[in-house]
Amino acid sequence: MAKPKISFICQSCGAVYTRWQGKCDACGEWNTIVQEQVDAGGGVGGGPMMARGRRKGRASELLSLAGESDEAPRVVSGIDELDRATGGGFVRGSALLIGGDPGIGKSTLLMQATAALARRGHSVIYVSGEEAVAQVRLRAQRLKVADTGVKLMAETNVEDILATLNEARRPDLVVIDSIQTLWSDGVESAPGTVTQVRTGAQALIRYAKASGAAVILVGHVTKEGQIAGPRVVEHMVDAVLYFEGEGGHHYRILRTVKNRFGPTDEIGVFEMGDSGLREVANPSELFLGERNASSPGAAVFAGMEGTRPVLVEIQALVAPSALGTPRRAVVGWDQPRLAMVLAVLEAHCGVRLGSHDVYLNVAGGFRISEPAADLAVAAALVSSLSGSALPPDCVYFGEVSLSGAVRAVAHAGQRLKEAEKLGFRQAVLPALGPDVGRPLDGRAFEVETLPHLVARVAGGSLAAEDDET
Repeated sequence: MAKPKISFICQSCGAVYTRWQGKCDACGEWNTIVQEQVDAGGGVGGGPMMARGRRKGRASELLSLAGESDEAPRVVSGIDELDRATGGGFVRGSALLIGGDPGIGKSTLLMQATAALARRGHSVIYVSGEEAVAQVRLRAQRLKVADTGVKLMAETNVEDILATLNEARRPDLVVIDSIQTLWSDGVESAPGTVTQVRTGAQALIRYAKASGAAVILVGHVTKEGQIAGPRVVEHMVDAVLYFEGEGGHHYRILRTVKNRFGPTDEIGVFEMGDSGLREVANPSELFLGERNASSPGAAVFAGMEGTRPVLVEIQALVAPSALGTPRRAVVGWDQPRLAMVLAVLEAHCGVRLGSHDVYLNVAGGFRISEPAADLAVAAALVSSLSGSALPPDCVYFGEVSLSGAVRAVAHAGQRLKEAEKLGFRQAVLPALGPDVGRPLDGRAFEVETLPHLVARVAGGSLAAEDDET
């Protein structure tokens, strides 16, 4: 019998060491290295006993790329926002990883999704490793989905779960809530460790590929917002989705960061209520619902999240500082990006902000990751500093370079169509290409450099043009 091998594995990144040490050299984290037992014969270079008992490989059938399947390639849930985030539904035989903060609504979302699939005639199994069956039933009663045909199981042993799944009729969807609670008989370590998480994920992904059932794995997240456990699990699965939201806001965003069968950076927007999650078909109205259009320092940014245009308000406050080093506080945007825009404003536009505190906030708790928000941020900063309000029916988008030039961004036509649909009549943007046409009845103000925009905002000429009409 192979002798167990003692290894020291980092619980943050999965790096393996021969002895314990306080800091992981791979990821730089402290006190994350834990002793675990690994079967000495389980690796590729096992001992002599493993070499004698290793079976010969068998040839697999070679297939052509062309071919048809007897079943539909995707399982559509009927929840439009969820189907949008997954690329049109769950692909049969795929494995998805969903992460999110505790209490954000992951189990609520999956309970509603499994109930919607069951109502459409699909076979669904929900495996709970954190709650008993009675607790899951209480949630189903609160969400008014207890009458659906979802099958429940409260189990944490990987071998028992796979034995149950293989005995039953092949399900269309299997939900594992969560992957950190599973443990395998073949690994002598605690549930939630790197080895257990990797072993459980491997077994379930192998089942998904062999059976054709879609498998959803729920993962915990760290305090930095990353899915806990080894990053290799994110590489093993076919899609990774994050369920995000701020504690003080009632909306939730399902964000796709990896998808082998659809677009990445796609989002689905939900609103959390007493009876569960409700779809938000028009997120722009949600993020602009409580907007005060008459106050300085507020600019509406026309952004893109995947294939969806989203309008969101960017708020800026510039105030004289009593500190030796002025404060720079950002919520919902990249702080180094704000530092770059401030440097360009001071170097090329003569806007002196070295003695002012700068506070920047994206309304509604929304997070912006694209550089197209540079122009909206600059307009909001200059508006707050000068005390002149921007036109309430104007949107802004464009990337600012270090030379002060305003660069074009992708999907300008979709951004303008979304703004026009919500009643905006003006736009400040980079130079449009010939294929975009003349949107907003020709009231698209094209800027080539940032000083051009700053002069108009500080002088109030944008608002003046709006008053004349």
